[in-house]
Amino acid sequence: MFLMFTLKINTEKKHVISPYLYMQFMEPLGVADTSVDAAWDFVENEWFPEVIDKVRELAPTMVRFGGCFASYYHWKEAIGPMESRVPMVNYAWSGLYHNRVGTHEFLDFCRQVNAEPLIVANMESEGLDFWQRPKNDTVRMGTAEEAAAWVDYCNNPDNALRIQNGAERPFNVKYWQVGNETCYRTVGYRNTERHYGFTADQCYETTQRFAEAMRRSDPTIKLIGWGDNKTAHDGANWCKKMSEADGIDMIAFHHHFGSGLENSPLTGTAYRDNYECTWIHLMHAYKSLDAHISMMRADCGSKHLAMTEGHFALPGRNRNEVLSSWGAGVAYARCLNTIMRHSDVLEIATMADFFGNVWQVNALMIPTPIRAGKPYLQPVGAVMSLFGKYQGKHALDLSYKGAVDAVASATDKTIFLHLANTDMKYAQEIELELGGAAVASAEMHYIAENPATEITPVNTDVFTVKDVTVEGNRITLPPAAVAAVEITLA
Repeated sequence: MFLMFTLKINTEKKHVISPYLYMQFMEPLGVADTSVDAAWDFVENEWFPEVIDKVRELAPTMVRFGGCFASYYHWKEAIGPMESRVPMVNYAWSGLYHNRVGTHEFLDFCRQVNAEPLIVANMESEGLDFWQRPKNDTVRMGTAEEAAAWVDYCNNPDNALRIQNGAERPFNVKYWQVGNETCYRTVGYRNTERHYGFTADQCYETTQRFAEAMRRSDPTIKLIGWGDNKTAHDGANWCKKMSEADGIDMIAFHHHFGSGLENSPLTGTAYRDNYECTWIHLMHAYKSLDAHISMMRADCGSKHLAMTEGHFALPGRNRNEVLSSWGAGVAYARCLNTIMRHSDVLEIATMADFFGNVWQVNALMIPTPIRAGKPYLQPVGAVMSLFGKYQGKHALDLSYKGAVDAVASATDKTIFLHLANTDMKYAQEIELELGGAAVASAEMHYIAENPATEITPVNTDVFTVKDVTVEGNRITLPPAAVAAVEITLA
């Protein structure tokens, strides 16, 4: 059975869409997930080629190094000869971090996968005493001088230490972030002052001070400061405060979400009991993202936004089997389309953690040991890869009434549609109206599976992209399908 409707596309190009809306972020996660450790060959001291190959398929346009880990990281501990690098305690995620992957190795990774690097600097450990000085004889607090020295190390053509460590040419890292989840531990978070970090005013002052120091090393860098309103426990308008900071270019926030509905089955294995109910909850999840971005853009002034982390947050601490089901892929497609609808103000965004072998919010799962299987893309990774491959430079307006989530973009005479069929039972027959423009050719690239189908290490090819030539001006979108349509105008 087909449901039919008309999708009208306005071919007049609007704003330029940032290429960095398909970002991934790399954070050493200790014993919580293997992350960097699973991707690194400790014998050969290089990235596993199997991982590099799969990341190239995922094709992140930007990779961020940092996260909570950045708040107690000293970058100089992870440069120079491997044998001289001393492991550090991973305070947020437990265990030890080996420091085999530091500045050089991260930037080499970005070079190999053709991704723009984004580095998060240690901004005085977000004001948190338990990370600044976890033990009386241990100081993990980063300073503005340390951050400025890192910028100089990366970008100064004449930096002697970098040259000594084997990199004669500068890395020219353009994007830097100061502050990560700074507002998460304000007054009201816990009942001891040791767990209170910066207030909004303190974050503003510290960010400005860091920005001034870092720009002295390289005035051309683009800086991101922390200013999430939704997750602040103190009731302060962090975004509005940071919009006044002339030292930064973008304001960062994170979005972790569930279905937004009561009695959610998105927990444990309950989602398998009645997948039609699960589908309803998955299809509702994008709404909290839309509300969060709308809240941020109302207060960000003239600055752009950077959602440097975003993914489902379900019981199981980032591991929940439902996220391996295709229904989650369709839900993530709706979230990515939501990001595109806000692309006039969003400059950086992601909808996944990056890689590992535990967390199912990852885009890429890595077998351990590496040759025990094949790295594979989770549903979110499969959708990000598909949409990113067929993405236009300019946003387009469209209008429709149907059970499809759709956005449009264009590059020159090529129009790209990103579609998600929000009906798990019925196909959608879509008639395209292009305002009189003639179509020379059109191709649809899509994934369509039973939404309850799950990807595992033994069926890693289950979410394969299929290709079909579109005849005339009608598209048939299968049930629960996600598609990228490439339309070339005459």
